[in-house]
Amino acid sequence: MDPRSSPTARSAMRCVRLLLGCTSAAELLGTVLAEGPGWITGEGSALYLLDPAGMLRLSASHGLPDWAHERYSVVDPASELPAAMALKLRRPYLLSPERTSVDYPNRNAGMGTGMVAIVTLPMVVDERPIGVLALALAHRGIVPRRDLDVLETLADACAHRLAYLLDHAGAPGAPRTGGAAPNGVRPGPASCGDPAAGTAHPLLSLAVRAAGHGAFERDLVTGETHWDAQALRLVGRPAPQDGGPAPAPDLDLVVHPEDLPDVQAALAEALATGGPYRIRYRVPRRGGGVTRIEETGEVMLDVHRRPVRISGLIADLDHGRAPGERPAGGRSGRTAGAAGRKAVVGTSAAGARSALLLALTRALSRAVTVRDVTAAVTDIARPAFGAASIVLDLVDEGRLLPVAHTVYGGPLRTELTRLADLSEGVMQRALARSAPLFSEPARRGRGRDREQPPGAGTTGGGGPLAPAAWAVLPLVASGRQVGSCLITFATERIFSREDRTLYSAFAGILAQSLERARLYDTHHHRATELQRAMLPRTLPRLPGIASAARYLPSTEGMQIGGDWYDLLRLPDGRIGLVIGDVQGHNAEATAVMGQLRSGLRAYATDGHDPAATLARTSRLLAELDTELFATCLYLTLDPADGTLRAARAGHPAPVRVTEDAKAVELELPGGPPLGVAPDRPYPLAVEHLSPGETLLVYTDGLVEDREEDYDESVQRMLGGLELWARNAGPVRVEPGPALERLADLLTLNVTERRSRPDDVALLLLHRLSAVH
Repeated sequence: MDPRSSPTARSAMRCVRLLLGCTSAAELLGTVLAEGPGWITGEGSALYLLDPAGMLRLSASHGLPDWAHERYSVVDPASELPAAMALKLRRPYLLSPERTSVDYPNRNAGMGTGMVAIVTLPMVVDERPIGVLALALAHRGIVPRRDLDVLETLADACAHRLAYLLDHAGAPGAPRTGGAAPNGVRPGPASCGDPAAGTAHPLLSLAVRAAGHGAFERDLVTGETHWDAQALRLVGRPAPQDGGPAPAPDLDLVVHPEDLPDVQAALAEALATGGPYRIRYRVPRRGGGVTRIEETGEVMLDVHRRPVRISGLIADLDHGRAPGERPAGGRSGRTAGAAGRKAVVGTSAAGARSALLLALTRALSRAVTVRDVTAAVTDIARPAFGAASIVLDLVDEGRLLPVAHTVYGGPLRTELTRLADLSEGVMQRALARSAPLFSEPARRGRGRDREQPPGAGTTGGGGPLAPAAWAVLPLVASGRQVGSCLITFATERIFSREDRTLYSAFAGILAQSLERARLYDTHHHRATELQRAMLPRTLPRLPGIASAARYLPSTEGMQIGGDWYDLLRLPDGRIGLVIGDVQGHNAEATAVMGQLRSGLRAYATDGHDPAATLARTSRLLAELDTELFATCLYLTLDPADGTLRAARAGHPAPVRVTEDAKAVELELPGGPPLGVAPDRPYPLAVEHLSPGETLLVYTDGLVEDREEDYDESVQRMLGGLELWARNAGPVRVEPGPALERLADLLTLNVTERRSRPDDVALLLLHRLSAVH
């Protein structure tokens, strides 16, 4: 079961137990985000470690924008930045949503960190500073003391685990007091990406070396790969003189050509499922013969179930065997996936290529949107092909426009953006010819290659702007041009006939997936626009009040909902405020919503009070040819004296924010949802809204979260309203901008969720101190 599927699975104690078994800074942060409380949003979180120079260095992050990586990758502990303040004060340092937008402005990319609450937590063990944990929170107000206790507990668990890992780093010169490796602590097999972190416990390291094993690590986000000296020796590659890790050689330079397709297929399957895997393959020796290798590793997934890192061991299967003795099994094979599924051992090259295509097809078949397709290309196709980068362009009104550069992080982001621009010409030529183009190093060396490589002449030597090998694939589906795909490689290679067939088949699968995803995106956009068209385009300017509204559609499937709101000018000078939610997420719900909105507006403008209006609307819904019901709240406000009259049909209660910064739910007696009991009357309640007070009405999608109790979500919202009221102060002049700001803060938590199963509507109304 997915640990995120039930609230009980994500407990603080379970998270602490898992933290004490982590082996790297990245794994610690990922565990906090995946297993910690659901109100830790993940986007904008980071883990800093003290390096030997005493600086706080960014070691792991999730969802940080480019500008934050550039400006805050290294933090001086003597500065006034939040990470430094937490370490100096030795206590949590909290920034409210308002402060994050004020303290970290970035005019080129919007409002800083996105107006979320940020907490920085010191990681200290026995007065020894280890680093700082920075987490983005979904709190729209003050973080309760109980939540701070949970956060401090998680930070303490991270600190103790990091201290243990640092103290048991066995490499000479590894820090033992007060310092940490710049790229995180990864003892054992995962430490090869970080020279300063060293290796595992000396006894474990001795056992690994005695068994003839080598270690490797691959960062799928940045593209960085590292093998230790023993791993390089096992595959016949020169090891660094200092004995430390080195960049990994390309697969096609290591694996026997007959085994390469099988290895690629196994890797694609492991990347698609995550978890442990095992692959066997042959490595050619320089003097002839082969070495049989077994690669055992694990694909680590982030909180969105995307692969971010591969770590493991490489073993010589012939190590310790008598001459002529062979291991059991065929020439190559694989076991991939957390469940230990077994694949065919010793498949033919043609069968292995088919298996690779099948794995890629499965991954792309699960992609729903264009963004999902590009993620599948990033996470599975690029590592399986051993490519340095993949760039996708889609045809839009006869032009090729880049979709995304599928290396989505790390120092190569800027270079990949330039590569996309420089490759536009060759991608257009491939699409115009409807035939793939492949680099041919041998012919190019004789000056006979007519096609210039992408980025040729822009940089000296290798690198992403001057790929050593490349393939440009036209993407055509159902006879229509969909786009082009550029695949680049860091080392030269010859594309055999089988390779060209493989890439051409992949292009066909990718084109079909992109075409289907674009169709889905188009339909979803049209459905959303249809629903938006049935809501008020703007709110009327009414005397005595200021108002603001927000609507957010669902993001799951083709769902369109029935949430609506309305602000009415009533004949007697009063103001009507309506919000409702029709059951269901389909076209029928939207159609019923439109009928209810029109009917309720007619009853309200005829002068009926809220109770009578809801009773008539309930009978209208019961008479329609539908089995749907709806919740609704209707209230009227007299802006002259502040009298509120309200009736509620199964809808969440409105919230009043007073001038003394208190947020309370109005205790309105309610009746059944509309259409359920059409003959039953609704009670009428009378309240009062003083000048300077604000009223919030909303649909349940604003506070409902699968990973949190509903009542707790409501309490967090009330806390956020109180924080806004305290910071905003009495709103007497130009309250409109303040309400718009509040609407943004209220919907922020919803927009940061990984999925939004329900649509959201809210309406804010502020009574001015005088009627103009």
